[in-house]
Amino acid sequence: MTEEESAEQRELLLDREARVEAVEGEGPYGSPGRRFDRRSPFFIGMLGGLGLGVAYIVAWSVASAREVLLLIALAFFIAVGLEPIVTLLHRHRVRRGWAVALVSLGFLAVLVGFLALAIPPLVDEANRLIKLAPHYLQELNDRSSFIGHMNAKYHIVDHLQKALSGGGLSSVTSGVFGAGKIVLGVVTAVIVVVALTIYFLADLPRVTSMLYRLVPHSRRARTGLLIDEVFARVGGYVLGNLITSVIAAVGTLIWLEIFGVPYPILLSVFVAFMDLIPIVGSTVAGIVVSLVALTVSLPIALATAGFYIVYRNAEDYLITPRVMKRTVDVSGLVTVIAVLIGGTLLGIIGALIAIPIAAGIKLVLEEVTYPRLDAS
Repeated sequence: MTEEESAEQRELLLDREARVEAVEGEGPYGSPGRRFDRRSPFFIGMLGGLGLGVAYIVAWSVASAREVLLLIALAFFIAVGLEPIVTLLHRHRVRRGWAVALVSLGFLAVLVGFLALAIPPLVDEANRLIKLAPHYLQELNDRSSFIGHMNAKYHIVDHLQKALSGGGLSSVTSGVFGAGKIVLGVVTAVIVVVALTIYFLADLPRVTSMLYRLVPHSRRARTGLLIDEVFARVGGYVLGNLITSVIAAVGTLIWLEIFGVPYPILLSVFVAFMDLIPIVGSTVAGIVVSLVALTVSLPIALATAGFYIVYRNAEDYLITPRVMKRTVDVSGLVTVIAVLIGGTLLGIIGALIAIPIAAGIKLVLEEVTYPRLDAS
């Protein structure tokens, strides 16, 4: 570049009038220049780097907000499951706002009723443990008792004293604080899920219309029908899950009443709640009920554990597949596999929503993928 051309370039940069005179083409700012060469290695590399950066940020954001996203997904799942009840009330000339309020109050009433049944026995058992603590200590020192014999054989008191004197007290304290944090986290999660469920129920028509608008207009009607069918199957799954939970609660109540296990109503309601979680829930409920039955006698506890082992196998391989086949239209094999995969990937929430997701995938395969493959 010569000195004259350099001087001209500096004048264009510094003098606005010179820039206006140098502009060619229509418009106050002239015509656009030639596009960048998108095939150049620099441009391709820059776009590839930006794409990798955006993908990393998205993956990092999803991983960081995993727990919150799972709570949102659970709330949306519950809202979709309760939507058939709201729709039924709306068909009987109940305004949607009132229908959502009634369903929400019913859901909260069940939760509060369970807590009202659970808290007094827990407080009574804690007080009973505090009152009987001196008696247990006396039995530990009595070699003629069963606890004293176990202490003499395995030196339970000595191990406890060593654990407490060797820094065990701090670990116990940290364990107590850790348990408190877990309880607080569970309570917070429950409050968040309940609040989000109510909001989703109130705005579910808007949410579904937003999903419809994400699809091109030419396919919007068919996609809307598919989404409606998926939501209907989710509602059927919730209904089927409630049926199996009621069966588990009734069976538990009959068993506990026959053998005189304490707190039969509370334990039956607890089993119903835990049975909503496929596979894992019934196992945890069976262990808890068997431990409570241990207060009656060891044979009753063993019999209760055997009862739950038999019932769990019957529920997992007989009751649940048949109920889900009618409500969700998913075979027993797919039900078991979906629950196992969902529980492995996302834990309890994954196991809970695995069957509706499997039903949605099955519907898409039958209505979209298979016809295209058959036509090709």
